[in-house]
Amino acid sequence: MNTADLGLPVEVPSTALFTDQYELTMLQAALKAGTAERRSVFEVFTRRLPEGRRYGVVAGTGRVLDAVENFRFDADVLGFLRERGIVDEVTLDWLAGYRFSGDIWGYPEGEVYFPGSPLMRVEGSFAECVLLETVILSILNHDSAIAAAASRMSSAAGDRPLIEMGARRTHELAAVAASRAAYIGGFATTSDLAAGFRYGIPTVGTSAHAFTLLHDVERDAFRAQIDSLGRGTTLLVDTYDVAEAVRTAVEVAGPELGAVRIDSGDLLLVAHRVRHQLDELGAANTRIIVTSDLDEYAIASLAAAPVDAYGVGTQLVTGSGHPTCSMVYKLVARAESADPRAPLVPVAKKSTGGKTSIGGRKWAARRLDDDGVAQAEVVGTGAVPAELADRQLLVELVEGGEVVAREPLDAVRDRHTAARANLPLSATQLSRGEPVLPTEYVHVRP
Repeated sequence: MNTADLGLPVEVPSTALFTDQYELTMLQAALKAGTAERRSVFEVFTRRLPEGRRYGVVAGTGRVLDAVENFRFDADVLGFLRERGIVDEVTLDWLAGYRFSGDIWGYPEGEVYFPGSPLMRVEGSFAECVLLETVILSILNHDSAIAAAASRMSSAAGDRPLIEMGARRTHELAAVAASRAAYIGGFATTSDLAAGFRYGIPTVGTSAHAFTLLHDVERDAFRAQIDSLGRGTTLLVDTYDVAEAVRTAVEVAGPELGAVRIDSGDLLLVAHRVRHQLDELGAANTRIIVTSDLDEYAIASLAAAPVDAYGVGTQLVTGSGHPTCSMVYKLVARAESADPRAPLVPVAKKSTGGKTSIGGRKWAARRLDDDGVAQAEVVGTGAVPAELADRQLLVELVEGGEVVAREPLDAVRDRHTAARANLPLSATQLSRGEPVLPTEYVHVRP
């Protein structure tokens, strides 16, 4: 059973300093002004998708829930803030007892999103909500970018499995998060053991060129690997001469050889040659795995090649050219006083340059056509129209400070597969284009 996100296999440290200083200075000023306890609503959204992308993928929600639970100002953290003079003693006293006690709603993890989608809604006092801005954005921006790249790659790969192998191309902790996001987006396995330990993702790995170079001849390297890992292992065949390596591999392992991996050269041409050679040698069931700086375009170009699986690293963990989603965290409504009965007032920044936002607590729904294919993302304030009541997208994640929506990672992965399948077919085209669904804004008063 996949137990990811049902419990923490490793202890998560305090996330309280995963923030920007201005969040604490705003808190100090609000405490002094008497506005800190005003009921407030913040929303996470993006004004646009990365250029050319047709849809976004919500990823990182489970990690956000962990981060909110572990947002605690312990003695060491408070000592750091005091030593640096970042906030005053009144604020330090308030922070010492910080526990998020509000509510969080959001798109369920794995769902797709579009410009303007209210991906997450954080409600509570201004003081407790404003502190969460940076940690929430850092997680969602990173993980959603990786998941979107992974989704495009898995779409291009079709039924062929994808291996995440980008740990060496990014920060060691970002690599674990990237592996989780890639799994949501459709990757089948990871080479990163920390991700396997932390999230229960299946792990794979055999050998690198260094293992072949360690031995006097390639045959000795192949024999050592097979003696250790069995005939079902994957042998790396492009250290020297590919054709000779394939011949040697089958001679050593026999037709039961599990797979060969190609990590360089003209992959389309080499894959055809290797497939032909394997079949001639009687190894018709030996699979071909290709790696070497793949992205979604390279994967799509290999669709007609006799390739059985792809390994992707650099392009995946860097979001295939788009390492962030440009999500923002904005105050959209607040009460006029600290009285819990005070009504909420919509608020929004008014500016030029494409940075405007829409005030008010929002709902979101997805309109479908008669065939069940998505037609539009509908975002509104006020009452939800009756015809969209059963199409709402936001679900409750945290209620009164308690997480209520943890789920296994496999469920998130399955949700993304289903959500992508319900989009128009053009969503999976790799050519540049506009978001596959328009975002419609409505304001319906009760």
